[in-house]
Amino acid sequence: MDFKLELVILPVTDIDRAKDFYQDKAGFGLDVDHRAGEDFRIVQFTPPGSACSITLMRNEAAAGSVQGLHLVVTDIEAARAELAGRGAEVSDFFHFGAAGQQPGLHPERGAYESFFSFADPDGNGWMVQERPAILKSRATFYPSGASDTRTKAAEARYRALRPVTPCHRRVTQRTGRGNDPK
Repeated sequence: MDFKLELVILPVTDIDRAKDFYQDKAGFGLDVDHRAGEDFRIVQFTPPGSACSITLMRNEAAAGSVQGLHLVVTDIEAARAELAGRGAEVSDFFHFGAAGQQPGLHPERGAYESFFSFADPDGNGWMVQERPAILKSRATFYPSGASDTRTKAAEARYRALRPVTPCHRRVTQRTGRGNDPK
């Protein structure tokens, strides 16, 4: 049985201000803006390409308390440039190594190894993480209901493909396109 995460509630102090941020600066698609009376409003957004949406909830006591939400992109440099170009305040790139968090992109640019972050006006925090296009779906590596044996096999496939990632990136940079079928 699949258990799909489809909605995350974000507490904010001002729904209109948060709506402007997610629509204009983050570039999320507006799904719903519905009011029912003075005290009930649902504003829902979906990040481009995502199967999971966010809903803004007015809750002054908890505003800014959601941290560590991850957006996964195939080109972290383009993603950072897009958000910064829209006026969002974004962090510098960083990665993790033996000494903990370190500045800059990961030297090998491997899957899930380079990051930057941003926050909405209330401080709800987002991490943007790179997964090259060759690794289209995590489901390929961690199928639903995987047993320990299947998970170990999936991890072995990931380790086997990991060296391909830098090569794929060079081909993509040279040709201007990946090898993913459209």
